Amino acid sequence: MEVKEALLQRRSVRRFTDEPVAREAIEALLHAAMSGPSACNKKPWHFCVVTNPEKLGELKSASHFTKINAPLAVVVCGDLHRALPLQLSEFWVQDCSAATENILLRAVDLGLGAVWCGIYPQKRPQATVRKALGLSESFVPLNIIYIGHPDEQPEARDQYDAARVRYVE
Repeated sequence: MEVKEALLQRRSVRRFTDEPVAREAIEALLHAAMSGPSACNKKPWHFCVVTNPEKLGELKSASHFTKINAPLAVVVCGDLHRALPLQLSEFWVQDCSAATENILLRAVDLGLGAVWCGIYPQKRPQATVRKALGLSESFVPLNIIYIGHPDEQPEARDQYDAARVRYVE
């Protein structure tokens, strides 16, 4: 699949079949995630791969937007022990967001569906996810990506809007 095709086909999928995601596909998603750019190559990411039905149920209770039935969730966390120091410490958000987008694009390439559900900076959802996964305070859940075999096919689209572009030449 061409990158342009994956970009246009990448859509939020919120309905999945019960078919599990193969281990090889999960590893391909994680390889894609860790191929993303990282400020000063710190790689302050940590990925929790969740297939346990009970834990998936706990994640669903994190917020109004996380009530998704999927066979797989990847929780993308910032590892504050690996983050840049002082005023640069928040760059973990950008690094983990780039990793997240790589997962979403690779999911399209693998014929899977996915949806990015934001957790950070909401305090209560962060606490719910930390508790469900047994994470210490040094791991900040950025998002939950629900992944599976899609039970819906949102139409590909180009969302380009020239009114949102300003050229400085």
